[in-house]
Amino acid sequence: MSGRQLDGARSRLMGEPRSAMLEHRMSALQLDGHSNLGGSLEDLPHPADARDELGRRGVVLSTQSKAAQKTGKEQIIPRNLAVSSRPKARHHTTVVTLPASLGGQKDKRPSAPGLQLSWEDCDSEGDGGSLNRNRRNKSYRAAVDFLTGGQTPADLDALALNPASKEPTRRGPQRSKRTIGWKRNQKIRSSFKDEPRLYQEIRERGLTSNNQSADDELLDDTQAEPPEPDRSIVVQSYRPAYITWGQLPQVKETGILLNISASERKRQEAIFEIITSEYSYLHSLNILVRHFRASKELHDTMTATEHHHLFSNILDIQAASHRFFDDLERRHRENPLIRDISDIIHDHAANHFQPYINYCANETFQQRALQKLLSSSGPFKEVLKQIEMKPECGGLPMLSFLILPMQRVTRLPLLMDTIWQKTAKDTAEYFAAEWALKAISKLVKKCNDGARTMERTEQMYTIQRQLDFGKIKPFPLISVSRWLLKRGEVATCSEDVSIWKAFSTKSYYLFLFNDVLIITKKKSEETYVVMDYAMLENLEVEAAQWEGQSSPSLKQGGSSPYPLRILMKKNSEGREEHMPLAAESQLDRDRWVAALQHNKNTDSVPNKEDLPQYEVTKAYLPRESDELGLQQAEVVVVLQGRGDWYRGERMRDGEQGWFPASCVTAITNRAAVANNLRRMERLRKETNV
Repeated sequence: MSGRQLDGARSRLMGEPRSAMLEHRMSALQLDGHSNLGGSLEDLPHPADARDELGRRGVVLSTQSKAAQKTGKEQIIPRNLAVSSRPKARHHTTVVTLPASLGGQKDKRPSAPGLQLSWEDCDSEGDGGSLNRNRRNKSYRAAVDFLTGGQTPADLDALALNPASKEPTRRGPQRSKRTIGWKRNQKIRSSFKDEPRLYQEIRERGLTSNNQSADDELLDDTQAEPPEPDRSIVVQSYRPAYITWGQLPQVKETGILLNISASERKRQEAIFEIITSEYSYLHSLNILVRHFRASKELHDTMTATEHHHLFSNILDIQAASHRFFDDLERRHRENPLIRDISDIIHDHAANHFQPYINYCANETFQQRALQKLLSSSGPFKEVLKQIEMKPECGGLPMLSFLILPMQRVTRLPLLMDTIWQKTAKDTAEYFAAEWALKAISKLVKKCNDGARTMERTEQMYTIQRQLDFGKIKPFPLISVSRWLLKRGEVATCSEDVSIWKAFSTKSYYLFLFNDVLIITKKKSEETYVVMDYAMLENLEVEAAQWEGQSSPSLKQGGSSPYPLRILMKKNSEGREEHMPLAAESQLDRDRWVAALQHNKNTDSVPNKEDLPQYEVTKAYLPRESDELGLQQAEVVVVLQGRGDWYRGERMRDGEQGWFPASCVTAITNRAAVANNLRRMERLRKETNV
């Protein structure tokens, strides 16, 4: 056959469907080196005959083979087609499953374009459900489309192969950034600074434990839900301080967690928590200075003296916190695996935190100025309310910002103690942490003593001016070792044949100090006439009971009195004197009995291991002398309860007093209770606090 005849035969065959060519018996054609055919053209079947034969036999594609019918298992494709389109950097697999997550992902916007996804657009690798970036096996789908004319058999609609799209590929929402190294070379940022939180809204994990051990809290990666907002003095705070150290991107990507022990990770978490909580504390201080202290409208509603008493040296506190955080953050940037921060804490506690002592000493004047302005200045209340409702202030009262320095400085010893306990013993870091703990505890003791001394001294001078001794021998009241325990009015009673009778028109006003009881009668709002006095060592008190079925009333239609019998073995004249009194409520009587027995209660505290412990969930500022101030996350031991009030001891310093039961939550975990006791005993022993 000539070359022209061969070209004509080829042109007729190429005009037929490509599927017929695949089944054509091309093996019958034998070409020699000079383009001569070994047979005649008549030996070839006619194209029409080929189409009839294909119609009888049918075209069998790989998608219609028996292997392809095994849905959900394996699909066999030509190896050369798969390899030619596979990216070299990724591992290829022929096992393809449809991610269930894609089926439910829809854009609910009415104007959103429909996203047409099929199973071949999805990766079977990675986190289960990311779009295939390179449209793997494009050549295979193109070949199938060419052979089938773009038509998909009806029985294989579920496994239809779409043509390769020319649109830019989309990244799956669930793709792991760490897997593909997304932004790996970008500059590492301090992620805890992206969304600053108010210090009132967080709770450090390294504080005294409650119903969960301290170790579990440090390694707990769950985010606690914020509580319902509370409109009292301060809000409850149970949100962790930002993310944990183990959640930092630079810690995860560098594989540090794989190379350190569990105890070292707990230590790193405790160190990192001081950094993050200090940043949150500084953020709240900045709001106090910027929105409250710097407000011209608020300043115009008070005198210069009131403004100074209200904000004191808060600018010095802000500067000290800023310097402290800068040093901590610089150490964190040097290496995410921080060797130690004890040297920073020791240096600042010894050399830069003195403003805290002055601020705490001003606490009495601060509270008095605020209460006076709130009760007597309408413009002050109006402007203050507008500032508090700003989004930056979180709707929190200004008082919650003013007490932050006292809260922060008293929490630092607990946080530092956590680092100390997580540090390996007999190491340089262990001894450095111990010295830092002693330094910060010494600072806290100075803050507490300064606040007490200023409050007690100012209170003694005020009471001294109000007392009129008259014919009674004067008593030198002012002393550095004397302070007020309780003051208030009680009814007088007469005792006749063991039958108590109350007189509603008569009453005494008592001033009870830590060493003396002064009995007076109220002459005016600012003057009290002294009737008698006696040292506490010469006093005995008894909660008497009424005889008979019912007790007389102090007032007609009023509540029943609760008798209180006081025996003065030696009064101001050296004589023995009985004083029958009556309180208006059982709680009031219990509080008077506890105060009059102050020395006995202090000397004979029962075994604390058997007493219930409570964690403070709401800060409380005392309104009376026998009440106990509370700060969030502190632990108190309850000694006595009456109705909605508890009398307890603050574990960090041993102070006793009454407080509302609504401010605390019981600690039921016995291991946590024992750990709290050991911790407080260790702190008092090691730091002499």
